[in-house]
Formats: sequence, C-alpha cells, structure tokens
Amino acid sequence: MSVLISIRRTAKLCLFAAMTVVAIPATAQVIPQPQPQTIIPAPPQLAASSWILMDANSGRILAEHNSDVRLPPASLTKLMTAYMVERELDRGTINLTDMVNISENAWRTGGSKMFIEVGDRVSVDDLLHGIIIVSGNDASVAMAEHLAGGEAPFADLMNQHATRLGMHNTNFQNATGLPGDQHYSTARDMAILSQYIINDYPDHYAIYSQRNFSFGGIDQPNRNRLLWRDPSVDGLKTGWTTEAGYGLVSSALRDDMRLISVVMGTSSEEARAQETQKLLSYGFRFYETMKLYERGAVLATPRVWGGDTNELRVGVDDEVFMTLPRNRNEELRARLNLDSDLSAPIAVGDEVGTLEVYLGDEMVGERQLVALENVEEGGLFKRFFDQVQRFFSNLIGNFRS
Repeated sequence: MSVLISIRRTAKLCLFAAMTVVAIPATAQVIPQPQPQTIIPAPPQLAASSWILMDANSGRILAEHNSDVRLPPASLTKLMTAYMVERELDRGTINLTDMVNISENAWRTGGSKMFIEVGDRVSVDDLLHGIIIVSGNDASVAMAEHLAGGEAPFADLMNQHATRLGMHNTNFQNATGLPGDQHYSTARDMAILSQYIINDYPDHYAIYSQRNFSFGGIDQPNRNRLLWRDPSVDGLKTGWTTEAGYGLVSSALRDDMRLISVVMGTSSEEARAQETQKLLSYGFRFYETMKLYERGAVLATPRVWGGDTNELRVGVDDEVFMTLPRNRNEELRARLNLDSDLSAPIAVGDEVGTLEVYLGDEMVGERQLVALENVEEGGLFKRFFDQVQRFFSNLIGNFRS
C-alpha cells in the first residue's frame, strides 16, 4: 500500500511538521506542475589531493574529489583517538577526573607535544584537551596505554571501530598519525568519523572549538586558523607530516545547518584553511537542510489483523533530515510504502514499510518505517472475526484489481 504525504514548510519553525495524507487511486494521473529551478554551479576545484563536503545531519555529499583515495591522515588520526576516549567516557568506563600515569614511552613520542613528563599523573580531561587542541602525540600514546595497555592493542581497537562505523578504506597503526606503511584513511572516512563525533558525543564537542590550551605553564594555540576567521566554524582537527601534506577536518554551523569538510594534501597551513573555506561557502550558499520528521512522529495508522487493537501507529525511529538545493522545499513530497497485510503480534521497532522522499520526480532519501507501539494478539473471537473480514477485504481488493 502506497500513500503520498505532501510536506509543507511551517513559516515560524522552518520544520516540516504539517502533513496531509492522501490515498492515490490506481487510476489517478499526476500532472506535473512547472517549478522554478535553482541554478547550482559546479563545486569549487581545490588545490588539494582529496576533499569532501558532507551535511552532518542528512549525510548527503555536496562535493567530493578523490574522496575514497587512501592517503596518510597524519594527525587527523587523532579524531579516532579522541572518539574512543569520548566513547568510554559516555559508557562510564572512565571519568574525566581519572588520573593517568605517564610512561617514558609516551613522553618520548616525537612530533607535536602537550609536554607531559615521565611519572606525571594527568587527568583524562587534560589529556583529551591535549589530543584535540594541541595535537599532542604524547597525550595520545598516554591515553592509548591507559585504555588498552599499549599503542598496538589500541590501534587494533581503532580499526575495529573504524569497521563498525563504515570507514571501509581506513587502517590505523598508531594513535598519533605518525607515518606508517599501512597507516591510511580517506576524506570520506574522516567525514564519517566526524559525523559520529558530532552527533554521538555532543557533550564533548565544545573542546574542538577551543582556540588555546595551557598545560604545565605552556600555552599553545589550536592550529585550525578558521576558528579565528569564521565564527560558524567550531572544529575539528588539523594534520601535517611531510608525507601527508597539510590536512584539515572542519565543521561549521549556520542557521541549524551543519556541514563537515575534509581537505587532505594541501601545501601549507594557509592553503588548507583557504581551500576549506571555499568548500564551506559553497555548501552554505547553495544548499539547505530541513528536518522533515522528529523521532517517533506518527506518519500512518494502518489496519492490523488479529490484534487487540485494529490500528498500528507507524513512523520513524530517528529524526529525518534532507539536504536539498535552496528554494526548492515546496517540491518535496513523501511516499509511504506500507506492508499491505499486517498481522499481530507486532513489536515496537518492527519494520513495516519504507518512507521515500522525493524532490520533484527524483527520490532523494529513503528510511525504514517501524512500529511505534506493541500490538498483541487479540482473543479467539477477535482473531476469528478479523480472519473473516480479512478474507472478504482481500476478495474485494482482488476483484477491483
């Protein structure tokens, strides 16, 4: 059973909350109405080896180049290191106030440093700030040892999480991003990881926007120059090695639209900032992201046979966002494809159909429709009565067909 939903934009909230459900007869003809077209130029070409621009909520890719090419990520690696720390904090296995013993191995790690000393006891909170803001290799190794007993087993956990998150072209050999023969990632995978960091652990995300961090009397700046130049930018991480060049993963929020950009393999700190700004400006200028439905929104109440109730509330189990060209929201519509013969028992979360979102004639999104409530089996008489009613309903439906 297919049902069309016209999606209308409410003027005050800019949300797609007002909905009209219309059943479409089999013989109905849909006459297309001409719509004004939004002209969108080709994405900018950047002086970089690889790049991608993603909407953080909908996941739509707005621009990309060589986004699946495996490249050395340098200190962009620390996004996974930080993600794993944040995950353990969220699970309650560690706390920000926990004190970490600093080993000689962590202290000796080369490259950028937080400047911790052998034998120090440093809080998880300080180490997390050191990893994110000043890209401390020493802090990264210290946390790897604290969480997994060493950097090698920690790298193994990093790769397991990369697989779980759908980072299909990534392999980590360490927690820092220091060069390794089989240490690589891609622009797409870094965008995916950043999306999880932003959406899964918002309580820790404010760290990524901090411009400076002081530890042990040493004050160091965040190397993301856009934090000073663009007030909408609030993260995420820089990276550099001779092999990798200069990379930058950034995120910016404007008018409830959040974009993630990844630029890898530029020639300088200034170049990575300028090329990132081009991507962000393009995305915000020509696209907008709309929240179509809240989590748990009831989109239909189809008939259920043999249950203790005759109807089932059906909807989506997560927020539904769509990113589309600006000024085309009036062309949005949704189609519900519901299972035509629902029978009890049904449990919350059972898949009962799909939601398809169209922009004009183009399908731009698809989500699973799920049961929002339990429907238990009805009594013996109710099941018998429904069985008879169902037989004649199907008979009439077949006759009409």
